[in-house]
Amino acid sequence: MGLSELISKELENARSICSEYGEGDPHCRAAWDAVEEVLAARSHQPHQPNSLEQHCAENPDAIECRVYDN
Repeated sequence: MGLSELISKELENARSICSEYGEGDPHCRAAWDAVEEVLAARSHQPHQPNSLEQHCAENPDAIECRVYDN
């Protein structure tokens, strides 16, 4: 299971628990804490470059990779 799938699962779980127990319930707060932990884990993952970023890393002089400063 990937991190995106885990985030979706935790979000669904938190919504379900909160609709069952109510927003102020400790179960609801714990479920949202789990969502926050998974989101924090995602923010600590290394950046996965997209195809343009990979291309520009390999071909920095390519026209589509130029950066213009005004």
